[in-house]
Amino acid sequence: MNTQPITIILADDHRVVREALRSLLESEPDFQVVAEASDGLGAAELTERQKPDVLILDLQMPGLNGLDVLRRVVRRSPRTRVVVLSMHAAEGYVVAALKHGASAYVTKDASATELGVAIRKAIAGQRYVSSPFSTAAVEEYAARSEGAAPDPYETLTGREREVFHLAAEGRSSAQIAERLGISPRTAETHRANALKKLKLHGQTNLVLYAVEKGLLPSGAPEELRAPRP
Repeated sequence: MNTQPITIILADDHRVVREALRSLLESEPDFQVVAEASDGLGAAELTERQKPDVLILDLQMPGLNGLDVLRRVVRRSPRTRVVVLSMHAAEGYVVAALKHGASAYVTKDASATELGVAIRKAIAGQRYVSSPFSTAAVEEYAARSEGAAPDPYETLTGREREVFHLAAEGRSSAQIAERLGISPRTAETHRANALKKLKLHGQTNLVLYAVEKGLLPSGAPEELRAPRP
């Protein structure tokens, strides 16, 4: 009896990583890579348009960071399972990814076999975290993080996050508008609203905040840092 292949979109900003992943995954008869994305916005848009079974997603992406891609995909393509494939090996990253809707978290030093296991478990509706993590350690970290102060970034709308990220990369209102299909005035309004909610003033503070939050590749998100003792 013929079965439908598991359709997969790859999202990573490094072409060589995508090419290696495609080769590994397509060696499995039940996996089919249907598209690739090199930035977060592209990953979200492709996923919403093609609605694959699985999105394999890096956390730190240009255009839109992985956690915001997760938020958007879970809302707009709920059937798609997200498998995070990341270089970061710390419980905080796992907790953040699972919190925002990932079905699995796999580190980039994992084997192809382990990635395949994670994909199949995600499709089956099961949660998977790769070594050196354990479910108990992740749950313990999440419990310790419960008392943390609310993150103002969480109050931003999806569009405000998109505009904020692109502005942090140095895009002008006109460039942001063209990328998102909105007017420059609307882009500027979203930028101003985001700055107001985050209590930031000016482009320099916007960029510094984005670096601290890990929205740009040069920094790690505050919510992902190990808690202070």
